[in-house]
Amino acid sequence: MSFIAKIMQQVKLWLGVGSYVFVSAGAVSPAIAHDAVPEQFSRSEISELAQGGEGAEGGEGAEGGEGGEGFKPYNPFGSGGEGGEGGEGGEGGEGGEGGEGGEGGEGGEGGEGGEGGEGGEGAASSFQNLVSDTVLVTALRQGGHIIFFRHAQTEKDYADQVSADPNDCSTQRTLSEAGWQDAKEIGEEFEDLNIPIGEVYSSQYCRAWQTADLAFDSYEKVSGLNFAPAEEYTEAQVAQMRRGIMPLLTATPARGTNTVVVGHDDVFESATGIYPEPQGVAYILKPDGRGGFDIMAMLLPSDWSQLPR
Repeated sequence: MSFIAKIMQQVKLWLGVGSYVFVSAGAVSPAIAHDAVPEQFSRSEISELAQGGEGAEGGEGAEGGEGGEGFKPYNPFGSGGEGGEGGEGGEGGEGGEGGEGGEGGEGGEGGEGGEGGEGGEGAASSFQNLVSDTVLVTALRQGGHIIFFRHAQTEKDYADQVSADPNDCSTQRTLSEAGWQDAKEIGEEFEDLNIPIGEVYSSQYCRAWQTADLAFDSYEKVSGLNFAPAEEYTEAQVAQMRRGIMPLLTATPARGTNTVVVGHDDVFESATGIYPEPQGVAYILKPDGRGGFDIMAMLLPSDWSQLPR
């Protein structure tokens, strides 16, 4: 007969004079008297029963479950049961807390907490589009908007501006094959949607002007769209980047056209407070003619093909 079956069918634990109750493996009460242990169970079986349960595994981003508490009164061999092992943390989650040793006698050793998963990247902006896709396409066809693109996807994502030479592609991050494809497809979608493009500006970084060239066949490099040469910016450097990009985001395009600006995450964030994620994302702005703008919509690289024709 299995150990669990033996417990279910044979264990009688005395709670008081002339009274007893049947219990199962997961429901032993801490109030049960120490000397109420059936003699037919082996030392290993008793220790197994006394050991706390293993904590549940945490879901994605969740904390692993706490290990069960070791049960001392049911173990007649003088020490508390070993605390259950903490559940393994989900991706980005924190490992579970080890179980507490049993009471009475020497406390059992707490179970080891599960290892937390690796944290994921920050989530995309929670920005909500102000207009429907149909209204957006109609407005873009009429012109008068600034379309900011963060450059297309690169092979790696790291802060190369600390040491990169904007005029030397070999010192910079480069577009990946997927990035080249995304840029080409975006340009094709603009033609299919009949969205008129006038001026196209990019930073001096190769991944920016290559994105502009692949999508729109022309570009003008603007040093004001470059990063400040640091990974952690000072307030002065953030202000410098803002001064560089703001004239391009606030200038009214030529009549019947839209202006495209291809740049970088930190530079756009310095002017708008929005971190543009992921690479290739676009924000559509409407200059107000007074040195400001309204941000109308955000589109991922794959969204252009879903817009109404």
